Amino acid sequence: MSFRLAEIAAHVGGEVVGEDGLKIKGVAKIEEAKEGEITFLANPQYSKFLSETKASAVIVSPEIAEAGDKSLIRTKNPYYAFLKTITLFYPPEPLIEKAIHPTAVIGEGTELGKDLSIGPYVVVGQRCRIGDGSVLMPGVCVGDDVIIGDGCTLHARVCLREKVVVGNRVILHNGVVVGSDGFGFAQEGKEYHKIPQVGTVVIEDDVEIGANSTIDRATLGETRIKRGAKLDNLIHVGHNCTVGENTVIAAQTGLSGSTHIGKDVRVGGQVGFAGHLKVGDGAAVGAQSGVKKSIPSGVFVFGYPAKPHMEEFRIQGALKRLPQLLKEIRDLKERVLKLEQEMGKRC
Repeated sequence: MSFRLAEIAAHVGGEVVGEDGLKIKGVAKIEEAKEGEITFLANPQYSKFLSETKASAVIVSPEIAEAGDKSLIRTKNPYYAFLKTITLFYPPEPLIEKAIHPTAVIGEGTELGKDLSIGPYVVVGQRCRIGDGSVLMPGVCVGDDVIIGDGCTLHARVCLREKVVVGNRVILHNGVVVGSDGFGFAQEGKEYHKIPQVGTVVIEDDVEIGANSTIDRATLGETRIKRGAKLDNLIHVGHNCTVGENTVIAAQTGLSGSTHIGKDVRVGGQVGFAGHLKVGDGAAVGAQSGVKKSIPSGVFVFGYPAKPHMEEFRIQGALKRLPQLLKEIRDLKERVLKLEQEMGKRC
């Protein structure tokens, strides 16, 4: 499979600089690309590869005017344009055939949409509704009274507990559990008694949740993941939490109960949130931070406990100097002691 550079530019909405009839036979990373392949440059730290790459063409931002003898496609978002280029060479293929496998078990009163793909040993409970074009891979388990929208993909071993609501075009990767009980216990004497978790989880349209993540149902009311949010692998969202629109959360992050994260928030990996916090729209949290209090909109915090990132950077810079400062203090103490001894002898 090959495409002319002009065809690729038209597909991604870019402008060709160079040979628009150039034949491109594949895509690759900038440091690995070979002749006949196209690559991209979105991160300035890879600029050194622009002159070194063996790629025949490079997708770049409008600020780059030329790259030696290489042809370019200039576009406002090179990373997104490269994604669209990949789909040209590797168009998505159906995960499984559009059919209901004979080993699947479908409960009474469940409504099935058109063009469904339901794989081997899938179990769907009673009174569910599954929208058109959705895919349930082998071993998916869906509880009673669950709603799944159109065009969803549930990979192998996904579990949706009872009364969960999933919107349209949602992707749940292997082992995701949605609607498991929230962590709630009341202590009486020395014993803990389980608090009934009678709420639900609502996942809105265009959400993607990574492998082995868990979204707990609310104690009362709902836990909600809003439209366009993207959650990485191994993330835990506690009961009654909210994750805002188009928020992205990296792997191994945990949200304690009733944490509410706004829209367009960016959260790094291995971040821990205490419960009952609010994170404002457009905020950012650096990796491995511990968030113990609410964060205003638009603020970037980092560290444990999380602080405004410039303050934390100054603290980290000072910590690196600590061994030398301690040595200087010891030296000063020795000098002061010697001076005191000398002054004592004179007196």
